[in-house]
Amino acid sequence: MTGMTAARTRSTSPADRPHVGLRERKKIKTREAIRAATYALVEEQGYDATTIDQIADRAEVSPSTVFRYFPTKEDIVLTDEYDAVILEEIRQRPAEEPWPDTIRYVMHRAVQLGTSEDESVSRLRTHLMVQVPAVRSRMMESMSATGRMLCEAVGERTGRDPDSLEVRVYAMSLIGGLMETSMYWAEHGHRDDFEALVDRTLDVLEHGLPTENR
Repeated sequence: MTGMTAARTRSTSPADRPHVGLRERKKIKTREAIRAATYALVEEQGYDATTIDQIADRAEVSPSTVFRYFPTKEDIVLTDEYDAVILEEIRQRPAEEPWPDTIRYVMHRAVQLGTSEDESVSRLRTHLMVQVPAVRSRMMESMSATGRMLCEAVGERTGRDPDSLEVRVYAMSLIGGLMETSMYWAEHGHRDDFEALVDRTLDVLEHGLPTENR
């Protein structure tokens, strides 16, 4: 889910993903190889110096294959395989559970999945969001697509019209808040616990701006 949390970066295990067919698994494997190649090259020589041809060569695919899966280099950095996982997590929560509790659980789940295996990649992605204008710009562009997907999930979970103003405002507030959380984490040298920062973000969305300064 592009931009849902920038710390969700590791490859999902079979247990984490909904059942998918062989063809889709091959696609996921190819996307993950392209991402892994990109992360390695960026760490070695920097983002601007990394080219699509180099990425294709490292991932052992053609440049056209890279573009087939990722329209831009920025998309390689930003996208992941978690859309279906996160939406399924929302759908599986108890129907009587208050919505704020549901979204808090799901966001914690997303962070745990993303940082439990390779936090260095999480740090790299969020660093690029802060340091590379093209990555940050693409992140902003992707927020509308992520927002529509979250609106559908909120509508299913709450019984509200997913196209209602209230749902759209809530969904985009959540996505924007999480994007700012990721950038704050990177801007402060990744010193803070990211899961604690997400909790602070959700507290603001649920209760408003706190009266005391941190």
